[in-house]
Amino acid sequence: MKSSVEQLDPTRVKISVDVPYAELKPSIDEAYKTIGGQVTIPGFRQGKVPARIIDQRVGRPAVIQEAVNNGLDGFYREAVEENDLKPLGQPEVEISEVPGLDGTEDGDLTFTVEVDVRPAIELPAYDTISVEVDPIEVTDDDVDAELEQLRTRFGTLSSVDRPAAKDDFVTLDLVATIDGEEIDTASDISYQVGAGTMLDGMDEALDGLSADETTTFETTFAGGEHAGETGTVSITLSAVKVRELPEADDDFAQLASEFDTIDELRTDLREQAAKQKETDQGAQARDKVLESLIETLNVPVPEKVVTDEVERHLESESRVDDDEHRKEVTEETERNLRTQFILDAIAEAEEVEVTQPELIEYLISASQQYGMNPNEFAQMLDSSGQVNALVGEVSRRKALAAALAGAVVKDTEGKVVDMEEFTTPPEEEAPEGAEDSDETAEDSDETVVAEGDDEK
Repeated sequence: MKSSVEQLDPTRVKISVDVPYAELKPSIDEAYKTIGGQVTIPGFRQGKVPARIIDQRVGRPAVIQEAVNNGLDGFYREAVEENDLKPLGQPEVEISEVPGLDGTEDGDLTFTVEVDVRPAIELPAYDTISVEVDPIEVTDDDVDAELEQLRTRFGTLSSVDRPAAKDDFVTLDLVATIDGEEIDTASDISYQVGAGTMLDGMDEALDGLSADETTTFETTFAGGEHAGETGTVSITLSAVKVRELPEADDDFAQLASEFDTIDELRTDLREQAAKQKETDQGAQARDKVLESLIETLNVPVPEKVVTDEVERHLESESRVDDDEHRKEVTEETERNLRTQFILDAIAEAEEVEVTQPELIEYLISASQQYGMNPNEFAQMLDSSGQVNALVGEVSRRKALAAALAGAVVKDTEGKVVDMEEFTTPPEEEAPEGAEDSDETAEDSDETVVAEGDDEK
C-alpha cells in the first residue's frame, strides 16, 4: 500500500491511498465467505457456495463492494499511522478506482480521504515563559474569615418573627408554570436568601416576604426540558430563620478542635490559611502558564470540529437559535481545543505516561464531583467508552505540570516562587509483589473538548 499527504490547511489534510489488488484479496475472500453464508442457492449448503456461483447469482461487483467496505477502515488507519497524523472528527472518503470488478486480479483500490488533524505545534522553551502571581500574605482578616467559617459550621438556626432579609434562611413551597400550565412543584425547600443558587429573581422576591405570605415572579428557566423558556414562579414562605453563631472563646475551641484555647485555634487557622494561599498561588501560576502558552502559540483549530461540537452543545440545551449563546459556546470550544492541542503536544514532547495509580486517583476525584461511587463511575465510563478520554485528561494535567516546572514564576514583589510541590507527583508505594508491574495506560486520539479543573 502507498499513501501520500497533501496539507490543505494547518488543520486539514488530504490523504491519497493506493492499495494493490493483492492486499485487497484477503478482504475479498472474507466477502465471499460472508455472502456465501447469507444466500440460499439450491444444490449448495449455506456457507459452502463456490465463488464462481456467487459471482453468477449475486455478482462480482457486490462482492468487491463488500470487500472494500470492510477493508477501507483498516487501510485508512494504516495510512494515518504511516504518515504520523492525529485525525479529528469523521473522515470524508472518495473512492476513484476499484479493482477486480471484471474478474481480473490486478489494478489498485484508489481512494482519497479528507480529514481534520491536530496542527503541528512548535513549543517554546519552558524557561522563556515568565508569569507573576500574588504573594503569600496571611492577615488577621484571613484568620477571622477562617474562624467565621468554623463558627458557621457549629451554628444553629432559630425562627424569627419578621420579614426575610439577605442571609436569612427560609423554608418555602414553590410552584412553576408556563402559560398557566404547571411544570414543577417543590415543598419544604430550605434556602438562604441572597445565595443566588436557584432561580433568577427569587432573591428579590423573597426579600421582605414574611412567613405564610405568597408572592410570584417571572424567571427564565436555566435547566431541564424548559431551559431558556420564561415562566412564572409562585413561592409561599412557611418560616424565616437566622443562624446564631457560638462565641469565639476557649469553650468553642475545645468544642470545634483539638485545642484548649482560642489563641491556639487561631494559630492553627493561620497555618491553614497559609496552606490555602500556597495552593491558590500554585493554581494561579498554572493557569497563567497555560494562558501564556495559548496567547503565544495562537494555535489554529479546525472549523468543522468546532461547528459540530457547538451544534451538539446547543442541541442538548435546546438553544440552537440563540445566536448570542452560540457565540459564547464557539469561543469556549475554540479555547478548549487549543488547550487540548497544546497540552497533547507537550505530553508527546515530554513522553508523558499515565500510570494506573494516577488514573485511579483521578477517577476517584472525578467520581466525587458527580456524587457517585468510584466503582460505579468507572463502570459507567467503561460502558460508554470514555476511559481513554479520562486517560487523556490525566496526561494533559501532567503535561501542564511539566511546563509549569520549567517556567519562571515570581510574585508581585519579585520573589521567585518554587513550584516543585505542584509539579512533582507524590511517591507511590508499589503493592507487595507488584514491583516492576506498573501498568501504563495509552492515550487516545479521541477529541475531548474539556479543560482540567482546579484540583491538584
